Amino acid sequence: MKADRETNRLPLRAGAMLLLAVAVVFIGLGWHHAATSGDDDGGTSTAQSPTTSEAATPPASTPGGESESASPSSTTAADTADVGSMCVLNAGTVTGLAGDVSDKLKEAGFDVSGAENLSTGSISENTVFYDEGQEEAAKKVADAVPGGASTDPRPAVFTRCEGELAVIVVTQ
Repeated sequence: MKADRETNRLPLRAGAMLLLAVAVVFIGLGWHHAATSGDDDGGTSTAQSPTTSEAATPPASTPGGESESASPSSTTAADTADVGSMCVLNAGTVTGLAGDVSDKLKEAGFDVSGAENLSTGSISENTVFYDEGQEEAAKKVADAVPGGASTDPRPAVFTRCEGELAVIVVTQ
């Protein structure tokens, strides 16, 4: 009877293993898509919509007829002059985030030396690292970072951006 068996057919066990491997691949692709689906918005997020509505609001007038800015976080050149230089590091998953934040800080009048990626899992929120005597400058920068940022003293193990503020961004 065994001589009647077809030799060109795939054994049942091998077919089952092949189907299992294909299922694992599709499950992995589905999980990856679900985990990264929020990052495909091209850098725009709902957090930016208040900024857009604030920009559309006309400036308020004072009784003397002078207009003042409606944005409470607006900075002037005098505010940014004593801050010094800083570098912006992207510790998030959004591509180009450091460049976008760097451009916005430059528009606000800050001196940004560069924007790079930072591979770390230990920083989960936007943070400005400062050295001794730079705490006030770090607070000014943190207020200007899109989405806000916290300020922390520079950890001894963090050696990037020596001598300047380190702006680590995770989200916008």
